[in-house]
Amino acid sequence: MCCRRARRSAWATVSLLPDLAPWKASVDFRRLWVSGLISNFGSFLTFVALPVQIKDLTGSAAAVGAVGAVELLPLIVFGLYGGALADALDKRALIVRTEAGQGLLSAGLLVNALLPHPAVWPLYAVAALSSALVSVQRPALDSLWPRIVAHDDLPAAAALSSFRWTVGGVAGPAVAGLVVAYAGLGWAYGADLATFAVSVVLILPIAPSPASHEAAGPSLRSIAEGARYAWSRKELLGTYAVDLAAMFLAMPLAVLPFLADELDADWSLGLMYASIPAGSLLVSLISGWTKRVHRHGRMVVLSAALWGLAIAAAGAVANVWLVLLLLAVAGGCDMVSGIFRAAMWNQTIPDELRGRLAGIELLSYSVGPTLGQVRSGGMAGWLGVRASVGAGGLLCTGAVGLLALCLPALMSYDERTDEHAARLRAQRTAEAATEAAAGPTRPS
Repeated sequence: MCCRRARRSAWATVSLLPDLAPWKASVDFRRLWVSGLISNFGSFLTFVALPVQIKDLTGSAAAVGAVGAVELLPLIVFGLYGGALADALDKRALIVRTEAGQGLLSAGLLVNALLPHPAVWPLYAVAALSSALVSVQRPALDSLWPRIVAHDDLPAAAALSSFRWTVGGVAGPAVAGLVVAYAGLGWAYGADLATFAVSVVLILPIAPSPASHEAAGPSLRSIAEGARYAWSRKELLGTYAVDLAAMFLAMPLAVLPFLADELDADWSLGLMYASIPAGSLLVSLISGWTKRVHRHGRMVVLSAALWGLAIAAAGAVANVWLVLLLLAVAGGCDMVSGIFRAAMWNQTIPDELRGRLAGIELLSYSVGPTLGQVRSGGMAGWLGVRASVGAGGLLCTGAVGLLALCLPALMSYDERTDEHAARLRAQRTAEAATEAAAGPTRPS
């Protein structure tokens, strides 16, 4: 009896741990994972430093929120076009070039910060250009995962990729708060520049990933083709709509510097920025259970609604430690939503459309936070900081509930029986059998 209990306990522990199958099977996955971990850490340094610099130079919550406004147009234009480029060009080449471009922008921020009187306009210019580069890179990166990871391992790859992001999201803001306070903005921007350089070196040896022979060239017609496919898949539309509502209505990042001031806890700013990724990190560490969940749409809806409730509670309490805890809970809910959204996308979208659909996905999970900065900053100027956070969370939960009622295809999605998932699974199985028959071409 004791041995049986011990075996059950050991099985339960192992089932919670992250599934490392993609890491073990693919050298290219490992390289991308490590390069992303490093560059994400640096990016989060700038993520904290840039709004702090705007706050110091302007003293305006609206000015900080306006960063989202200047990022919006490049995000929309280059997100859609970047998706078409990802389908038509070599994905690895796009990733390398955009990563190098991000490094040059970090160099620009460093030069501006070292001036005797730093200007405000370069901060907005770099934000806009960075938005354009990220919008080109992300569809290429997201559409590369299904090529280097086995079909059944894609949920695990999504969890591991999110884990990589959250490690940077926890460590970056926490370190950034100290660096900005004690060393200065220049050190934060300089460290970001160094991480991009290392990332490029790591990505270069990855195998080329040319366009699929079925893929259309980049054009408005090819973008429209991707949009028509997305419109035909109501369960995919549901994932886009839920995430857009959650991020637009409840993302509080633009007002965190002012929330820390209002709670008389300036020391907590770095922790506030780190709390949401910390909650996401915790979920990533115990993400093994996600492999046993098959109704992905329901999990997307439930976790997005809980995200809104946690953010609303964070706006209602006056104790800074409770705020940090609730932000971490919200981050955990966001991670659950992200894992199951990515699984639905990666397991059901054909390879020849993957880049264009990744561009649409980019809009769903990036336009929301970008517009959310404008919303939270504007509402904070109108109603106050805590009211902006609390009201946004409640609006998010209500909107997600309404979307769940309007999108039954999302709520009924089951990856075991979905026709699109079954078709792609069979295709990947046939491709794997063909490659096995031809013999190994690349070590893992």
